[in-house]
Amino acid sequence: MFVLFEEAGKYLGGRVLSEAEASAQVELESGKRVKVKGANIVLRFEKPAPAELLAEARTLAAGMDLDLAWEFAPEGEFAFAELAVDYFQAHPTLAQQAAALLALFEAPHYFRRAGKGRFKKAPAEIVQQALAAIEKKKAVQAQIAEWSAQLAQGVCPAPVREQLFKILFRPDKNAPEYKAVVEAARATQRPPLELLKQAGAIDSPYQFHWRRFLFENFPKGTGFPALQAPAITDELPLAEVQAFSIDDSQTTEIDDALSVTGLGSGTVRVGIHIAAPGLALAPGSPIDQVARARMSTVYMPGHKITMLPDDVVEAYTLQEGRDCPAVSLYASFDEATLELKGAETQLERVPIVANLRHDQLDGVVTQGWLEDASVDGENTPEVAKRARAPLSFLFRLAKQLKAQREVVRGKPESFNRPDYNFRLIGNDSEPTGNEQVQISTRQRGAPLDLIVSEAMILANSSWGGWLGELGVPGLYRSQASLAPGIKVRMGTRALPHAGLGVKSYAWSTSPLRRYTDLVNQWQIIAAARHGKTAALAAPFKPKDADLFSILSGFDAAYAAYNAHQGGMERFWTLKYLQQRGIAELDATLIKDVGNGALVRADTLPLVFQVTGTQGLMRGARVRVRLGEIDEIALDVHGTVIERLDAAPAEAAAEDESGEDEEEVAGPIAIAVDLADSDEAAPEKVTA
Repeated sequence: MFVLFEEAGKYLGGRVLSEAEASAQVELESGKRVKVKGANIVLRFEKPAPAELLAEARTLAAGMDLDLAWEFAPEGEFAFAELAVDYFQAHPTLAQQAAALLALFEAPHYFRRAGKGRFKKAPAEIVQQALAAIEKKKAVQAQIAEWSAQLAQGVCPAPVREQLFKILFRPDKNAPEYKAVVEAARATQRPPLELLKQAGAIDSPYQFHWRRFLFENFPKGTGFPALQAPAITDELPLAEVQAFSIDDSQTTEIDDALSVTGLGSGTVRVGIHIAAPGLALAPGSPIDQVARARMSTVYMPGHKITMLPDDVVEAYTLQEGRDCPAVSLYASFDEATLELKGAETQLERVPIVANLRHDQLDGVVTQGWLEDASVDGENTPEVAKRARAPLSFLFRLAKQLKAQREVVRGKPESFNRPDYNFRLIGNDSEPTGNEQVQISTRQRGAPLDLIVSEAMILANSSWGGWLGELGVPGLYRSQASLAPGIKVRMGTRALPHAGLGVKSYAWSTSPLRRYTDLVNQWQIIAAARHGKTAALAAPFKPKDADLFSILSGFDAAYAAYNAHQGGMERFWTLKYLQQRGIAELDATLIKDVGNGALVRADTLPLVFQVTGTQGLMRGARVRVRLGEIDEIALDVHGTVIERLDAAPAEAAAEDESGEDEEEVAGPIAIAVDLADSDEAAPEKVTA
């Protein structure tokens, strides 16, 4: 005897080997034996064989008119055999009964299951809705097939182009645009990114990187709502100083300025003056909400996205010719020994007499010019001459402060690589990716750079320690040690920063550019106003959940912004190679990797992978022939063609600040999953 039974949502047939009261032992056509509950058996028969019966039944079921079957079906519950009588004939064959069963089972929009082999008609309105949905699904499937065919032929449909970044990085896997890309990639056996690029979905590598960044970080655009900067209403005393800032020419958010008084008196008072938006802006205000949403200004070659609107920046920036509200740290030093005698914080208005610019003065304000009054370069700007005495003292002090920090660090700071400056020729606003690029260098630790960096470290460490003493929480950066792998971390407690060699370090000197600094400025203002009771008056209290939320949000945003800046600098470096037809580079081997090594170009900000490094040690200098440049993956490979140094070299010491180093470009991780299973992990695909 044979039986037809339901198992795991489908109907199977087999031969009965034995049968008990409530179950039967059944052998399938494959030879597999299964135990079947009696309640799951819907048909018993002697012939034909189950496979033959099911084949005939499926053919009959495929030809059944479901609308007609629904009309013929009895009201209320009914068995499949009853429908077979009404639809086929008074005495339906076994195959017709099985066909009725399969048709009913596979048409849930017409018939609802009411038990094993039993069904009930769906209401007419439900049937109509279901049929409309089926037609819609068919139309969507037809659209997916059409788009997939176009992609395979090298044409990108407009809806796919419009959804490009969502498809690649945050897909709705039920969306037809996504499914079309998956189907086309499977059909052509090409990686999705390559498929889309060849279909013209990516018409500009630069725009691909730029729009991807906006999609992930500024989905609503980079514009600001209409905001008006509130005036600072505090009655602030006017400082008796002549302060000046030191920045690049492109800088509009001038956060910090310096002053020097008391030269020749034995005690010199150094003022570090920080723009004070915190005196006007309040936590939770509309402008604060904008700043907190962005967390930082985003920098990239030829462009930036500011944390605050230009009008707001203009209201608080330390512009020359104005008496600007500022939070000032005054540190007094013995003029001869440079011993720190004391420090105090003032809320005041500071006269800004000059905005000095690195790029205009680095060639003039040299170490020799600062240390020897008899040295006088040609065409020295008048502004540099007026600032020579305070700059000379600040340079002397900066070297002393750096040396003191290095004692705490246990080793000298090493800045073996220069800073690279990018300039896009003909770029007035947002770059297009086709500009001519110039790359210049400025060695880390240049006099003006050292003056500013040491002054900011002094301010950030002094204010961080002061807040810690008063029990006022802040946002700190710390590093437990200089041991390999120990990175800089952010927290709300004053902890040592081993990389800088200071007891604590709270970013506080860039409140127009970094949200952490604005938050810390609010806390510093409370400390300046309330002293020992500042912890009660400060906007953020100890263990404030909001402070931890800000810390977490800033960490994520700052990492994303730095990654984008690094990616864009790499893009323009690759453009530089293309525009100048550079096919070979001198480089230094820095790390062994699988199938080769990583090298760092000697004169460009570029780390890339090379082959042909057998027998070479870290630190070896080599000549490399470059391969093809991939502007989407931001990648280039090379081959070593010559060893430039005669003997194995010791690896150059790396900067041990604990900040993350530049990353080498690699496969772009996209979220298009070509695997059959929805649970499969997204694969990494290269362009």
